[in-house]
Amino acid sequence: MGGRPDEVRAPDDWLTDVERERAARFRFEVDRDCFVAAHLLVRVCAAAVLGVEPRELTLLQHCHLHGPGHGRPSIEQAPELGVSFSHTRGYVCAAAGPGRVGVDAEHVPPGPLDTLLADRVLNPRERALVAGNDELIRHWTRKEALIKRGELTIDKLRACEDDLPGRHLLEWSAGPDIRVAVITDAPARRAAIPE
Repeated sequence: MGGRPDEVRAPDDWLTDVERERAARFRFEVDRDCFVAAHLLVRVCAAAVLGVEPRELTLLQHCHLHGPGHGRPSIEQAPELGVSFSHTRGYVCAAAGPGRVGVDAEHVPPGPLDTLLADRVLNPRERALVAGNDELIRHWTRKEALIKRGELTIDKLRACEDDLPGRHLLEWSAGPDIRVAVITDAPARRAAIPE
């Protein structure tokens, strides 16, 4: 599921205290709204898969380095369910399903190829083939989705091929400048945010 933050019509009281505390740290309201909407939307996605009400679900994140509120997300009531979410200014998305799930959304930078980003993200074969930012961001969102699945780390981006044997890829564009990639273990489909 993906859309504008204001399309996620869910109450903030679904959030945990940790999520509320993290949301309060955002300097700009637009970024805070995206953070909150993404955290609510992942509950909506998980609830659709599980056949329960989203308000019944608690989103957990814990990183051994940064503590609560960071790291790969999970649903307390269904820890075996794969969940992932992403937000970029003006757009949020989330995914849920069996096995590992990763989703990423990014804005496509205007103008000529962002060579600094391309040199950090792309391996030499990809770098030779990529001429513009749209294609660069397509690779970036795939690799970021792999990171969120726990299959890749930032320091290994350039060594990674984003071909995906044994995995399922769902990609879409949101408007002219946002690209989204979802990588799952099982076939996935895009669903609309419920009204």
